[in-house]
Amino acid sequence: MSRAAELVTVLESIDSVAIVCHDNPDPDCLASALALERIATDHGVEEVTITYGGDISHQQNRAFVNMIDISLESIERLEIDDYDCIAFVDHSQPGSNTELPAQITPDIVVDHHPGEPIEVSFEDIRAEVGATATIFVEYLSELETELTTRLASALLFALHRERLDFVRAPTIREYEAALTVYPDADLETLEQLYGSAFSPGTIDAIGHAIATRERRGSSLAASVGRTTETDALPQAADYLLNLEGVDTVLVYGIIEDAIRLSARSIDPRVHIGETLDSAFGDLGPVGGHHDMAGGRIGLGLFADDSNDTDALLAFAGGRLTRRFFDALNLDDDR
Repeated sequence: MSRAAELVTVLESIDSVAIVCHDNPDPDCLASALALERIATDHGVEEVTITYGGDISHQQNRAFVNMIDISLESIERLEIDDYDCIAFVDHSQPGSNTELPAQITPDIVVDHHPGEPIEVSFEDIRAEVGATATIFVEYLSELETELTTRLASALLFALHRERLDFVRAPTIREYEAALTVYPDADLETLEQLYGSAFSPGTIDAIGHAIATRERRGSSLAASVGRTTETDALPQAADYLLNLEGVDTVLVYGIIEDAIRLSARSIDPRVHIGETLDSAFGDLGPVGGHHDMAGGRIGLGLFADDSNDTDALLAFAGGRLTRRFFDALNLDDDR
């Protein structure tokens, strides 16, 4: 039995499913949720809700939700216990990168990030592929599901964004998935999505990162200060990676009661997910792929010092930067 058929077997035994995106969902997560929604409704699931925690702060992600017309519910307003089934897409670990309590375990998991196996009714975690959307394109093809323009457009945009237009370590499967959905996608919609403007908050965050950057060799660390826009961190990291001679970047900043981390590397010798784990794994949940990673370090008692952002970052920033460079085996003279 194929993985798609196994998934259908689970879906055909339920009446309702809550599809849980990770916090601050990106196009790969959202398009995967749409694909699972389509498969579920096609196989008799009467109630399907796509839910998420955090915020959708990245301006391109907000445009994606609006233009693709994705109906989303906040986890805070959802009675999760009312659903027969809970599905995680683009994440897999209970209590990690989701506002759902850790004691709530999913029944279905589909993800491309590496993670520990968990006991669920259906699990498909493939770290060898570049996007969760790739897995869902495979399911849709195996099930001979007719693609709508809306779903094809969502999946094609997700495939491009997750792998940064195939510059960031795509696999052959991303190319194959893109070719599968391309004929049914609305390219004009995708062009408009790529033209989404930066928000003022994101521009401020990138500007702060440029001003505070500290470089050692080809690696760089920078602070975005305090921001309300979680997605400003990876955008700042991507921007700084364009600096001549820079191949590895860490960006950090304060968001609510935590220091958030976002890192990128195009150095084939660096596994940035393992680097963050080595540098900060004892401080909070961190990790990711060889080329992109992130994490969160709780502020604890310091969270109450909301008016002392500069002092807080001065205290923490030097330690974060030192740990990062130490994990990369970079000394002060390099």
